[in-house]
Amino acid sequence: MTAPIDLEKQIAWNADGLVPAIIQDAMSKEVLMLAYMNKESLQKSLQTGQTWFWSRSRNELWNKGATSGHTQQIESLQYDCDGDTLLVKVRQQGPACHTGAYSCFYRDASGEVVADKPDVEDRFGPLSRLEATIAQRDAERPEGAYTTYLFEKGVDKILKKIGEESAEVIIAGKNRDGAELRCEAADLIFHLMVLLREQGIPFDDVLQELEFRHRKPIKKD
Repeated sequence: MTAPIDLEKQIAWNADGLVPAIIQDAMSKEVLMLAYMNKESLQKSLQTGQTWFWSRSRNELWNKGATSGHTQQIESLQYDCDGDTLLVKVRQQGPACHTGAYSCFYRDASGEVVADKPDVEDRFGPLSRLEATIAQRDAERPEGAYTTYLFEKGVDKILKKIGEESAEVIIAGKNRDGAELRCEAADLIFHLMVLLREQGIPFDDVLQELEFRHRKPIKKD
């Protein structure tokens, strides 16, 4: 990862020489945590490709995941228009929160846990929520969860399930069974999104490919 030589000069460091850094899952787009960087931790983050922060309570540098193994591989680092906040998109390994939760932002203003509540109210909201849930299952690996089972069995098991669900879709379509086709299509989409997560491919990349194909000019004879 490279950065302009004058990056530090673009940042509006606070009186303590710090800048807040918002950490976001590069794949699911879930906001994972907020921490602080100083000039040294910013440089170490850029040099190593992993997140380094400044602990205000311990007055020391810390490398996220150095002891827990829940590391953050940096995909991109941006700063806002005022230069007083960083946005760091990462590939999260394991939970981001010290509580064991996928994201530190799992409670609403009333204190209620809202990690699994819908937060996107549009036609494609279910896909966004599904991607976020799959990312959370991948990070936390809750015991007994089917998605945990798939990730732990690995790519061969996931591919086998995709093959099985594809066959079920074909059968339902051939039989013109609308209800069954709806269910089997949902199963196929779920397993396909698990595969995308396992392969490290954001669903946004698939959408971009579809958009590219839609905008691609049609060749005329």
